Amino acid sequence: MENKINIKKFELLPSMGVNTYLIWNSTNEGLIIDPAFSGNDLISFIKEKNIKITKILNTHGHFDHIGGNDFFSDYFDVDIAIHKEDAKMITDPKLNLSVFSGKEIKSKPAKIILEDNQIIKLGNKKIRVIHTPGHSGGSVSFLIDDFLFSGDTLFYLSIGRTDLPGGNYKTLANSIEKKLFKLADEIQVFPGHGKFTFIGDEKVENPFFGILGGH
Repeated sequence: MENKINIKKFELLPSMGVNTYLIWNSTNEGLIIDPAFSGNDLISFIKEKNIKITKILNTHGHFDHIGGNDFFSDYFDVDIAIHKEDAKMITDPKLNLSVFSGKEIKSKPAKIILEDNQIIKLGNKKIRVIHTPGHSGGSVSFLIDDFLFSGDTLFYLSIGRTDLPGGNYKTLANSIEKKLFKLADEIQVFPGHGKFTFIGDEKVENPFFGILGGH
């Protein structure tokens, strides 16, 4: 059986345009990245493909990326993973900013606390945690094979906002330049919002960097 990673994007919170990703390997072990909300379409697909969910990964702790944590964690009886610096955010509506959205959202505590360069296993696949602060203090990107899940750090021709608590423009720029732009050009980037891109294209075309920009 071909040893490859499969990726499918779901939009569980259309009003916020959040990308929730389901990834699974050749033996049908899978995980969910940034479950924005509960979602029967995602449940149905997982059942149809007979995928065994092993964990939930959060790229950061803002409410629009964690709204489905409890739903999927309970449904599949799996643990939640987040970087140590954002761990408190998911249980606190003030810290995850949902209190300002009109609906308080909180998640059960994460049992898997992530650190930079930590390796997460998905069957025989390795996922590397890359700490990419700037959008939030504990923002991370996940690298598996030639795919990078960048959360709200790097977008197609853009970057994450830095005007929220824990955000810092210089820190974000450094995360992208010193960590993500050191990856191979052919790495495909799956961001937390918007369409996918490639590291090589962003190096050249992203107006915050590349030939058009700078900081």
